[in-house]
Amino acid sequence: MAHAYVVGTFDTKGDELRHVAELIRGAGHEVTTVDVGTADPGARLADVTAADVAGPDVFTGDRGTSVAGMAEALERWLPGRTDLDGVIGLGGSGGTALVTPALQRLPVGVPKIVVSTVASGDVAAYVGSSDVTLMYSVTDVAGLNRISRVVLSNAAHMLAGALSAPPAVADDKPALGLTMFGVTTPCVTAVTEALHDEYDCLVFHATGTGGRAMEKLVDDGLVSAVVDVSTTEIADLVAGGIMTATEDRLGAIARRRVPWVGSVGALDMVNFGAPDTVPERYRGRQFYEHNAQVTLMRTTPDECRAAARFLAHGLNACEGPVRLLVPTRGVSALDVEGGPFHDPEATEALVSTLRAELRQTDDRRLIETDLHVNDPEFARAIVENLHEIRGGA
Repeated sequence: MAHAYVVGTFDTKGDELRHVAELIRGAGHEVTTVDVGTADPGARLADVTAADVAGPDVFTGDRGTSVAGMAEALERWLPGRTDLDGVIGLGGSGGTALVTPALQRLPVGVPKIVVSTVASGDVAAYVGSSDVTLMYSVTDVAGLNRISRVVLSNAAHMLAGALSAPPAVADDKPALGLTMFGVTTPCVTAVTEALHDEYDCLVFHATGTGGRAMEKLVDDGLVSAVVDVSTTEIADLVAGGIMTATEDRLGAIARRRVPWVGSVGALDMVNFGAPDTVPERYRGRQFYEHNAQVTLMRTTPDECRAAARFLAHGLNACEGPVRLLVPTRGVSALDVEGGPFHDPEATEALVSTLRAELRQTDDRRLIETDLHVNDPEFARAIVENLHEIRGGA
């Protein structure tokens, strides 16, 4: 028998939350209900009261500060539950924003479902880099009716089914995180083919959320080493693109001291949406239409220097073994002689800044190669350096 947590504002969504709890119990699982409402600190509407979660200081009488305080309290409280096998929440925009930060803190693989009125829009803030599942409520979460009963029943039984499923068979090989972008695919494909007998290769699409997802798994202790070929998200960070890293890119590598072999894959480009979404300040720059919804902008020498400084400073904080391999003949499929993004001046700005900013030691090395990122020899160099720092074949 698994143990589910049903979380929400019982002062406003009590009927719906209790209905979900009963459905999960009916499916054979234990349930703990958790109230995160902020209207009445003394109310006992659930197994765990709002005061149990947050303490008295959260109940300020001001809805905005109370909800923000409750979200922070739940984010601290929920991950500490040792009997939690899965969790479900529901609500409108406020309830979704209140519950989902705590769900993002739970390990990947723990079932987590939210029925929400805002699940059909931009949900990036609610999902983050976790495996939160959002289900659109269709009607407002405002009472039980012929629509909400069906939607809530589906959600409850989705969680019950996940809790009843046998554990997935884990690969006993160590997990290796890799970052890939369309323009670095040949390199990463060659690396995974060379390493798949030794590692469980987890490839992440370097679209901003991909890098964050990989580093969340690193922080959770689920990744043994990283092959970070495609650090392109840093270019979006420094130049204002839409597939951006956060300031904490590489932070998990430093915190967990995992072995890291990486490169500067696709640092020649910044990502925007359709052409008419490119900021006005960039009109007149060099662009390449990747597809109808993705427009690529070539990074300038100054942007390459900024990206190189960010990368070097992040790696300087890493105490685990680091190997940064730089392919001086091009960093993406577009950055080849005669290609649309070939720019030797920008490449030189990138490489010279890395030389100046990376503090090299016996464990932290910059390795320049007279190769292109997608050359087979460069993939072999990545593999050889990983074997060197991991003691592999």
